[in-house]
Amino acid sequence: MIAAALHRVMIASDDAFELTTMSAALRLHGINVVGEASNKIIAENTFRSLQPEVLIIDLMFASTDAVGIISAFRKTNPKLGIVLMTACPDLRLLGVSEKALPKGVQIVLKRSVADLAVLSFAIVQSLESSSTNSSAQWVRAHASLHENAFLTVFNEFTDIQMATLRLVAQGLSNSEIAKVRFVSEKSVEQIVARIAQHLKVTPDRTRNLRVVITGEYFKWIGAPRHM
Repeated sequence: MIAAALHRVMIASDDAFELTTMSAALRLHGINVVGEASNKIIAENTFRSLQPEVLIIDLMFASTDAVGIISAFRKTNPKLGIVLMTACPDLRLLGVSEKALPKGVQIVLKRSVADLAVLSFAIVQSLESSSTNSSAQWVRAHASLHENAFLTVFNEFTDIQMATLRLVAQGLSNSEIAKVRFVSEKSVEQIVARIAQHLKVTPDRTRNLRVVITGEYFKWIGAPRHM
C-alpha cells in the first residue's frame, strides 16, 4: 500500500472553517495538499491547473452538486482517487444513490475525519480502488456510537420510506406527497405512520408529529434543527 503523503491531494468544501482546518491538519500530518476550493468555479480551475491525484470533497459542496462534479472530474482523469465526506451515514436520506457514484469512491463520515488516520487510509484506498471496478464503499474502520445508532434506526427503512421522509422534511403535506409519489393520500398516511414507528415517535397532543419527524431527519443528516 502506497503512503498517502506521496500523492497530490485537493480539498473542496464550501465551509470555510472546515476547508481551512482540514487542509492545515492534513499538511501537518504530512499529506501533500496542493489545492483548496471553496466553490465550483475554483474547484474546476484548480483541478484543471494542478491536476491532483486525489480529491477530497464534501457531499454538500456546490449546493449538493458534488456528485456531478466528481463524475466530470473522473471522466477527465479515470485514475482520480475520490474521497467523499458526509455528515449522514445513509445517503438515501439526502436523495443520493450510492450506485450513482463513480467506481471506487471512498465515503467517510465527517465525525471520523477528526482521526486523520481515517482520511489517510481513505486516500490510499481511493487510489487503489479507482483502477478497479469496485463500487463506492464506506470507510467504517472507526464506526462511532452515533453511526452505529443511526444504522440501528434506519437499516430497515425502505427506499420509499426514505423518499417520503425527505418530502415530509421539505414541508410537503400528505396530499402533496401523494401527488409527487403518484399514490393515494391514504398510502402516504400509512407510510408516515410507519416512519414514526421506526423513529419511535409516539402520538402526542402536545407535539406536532410531522415537526418531530422533521427534527429527527435534520438531526440524523447532521444539520442544525430549525424547530
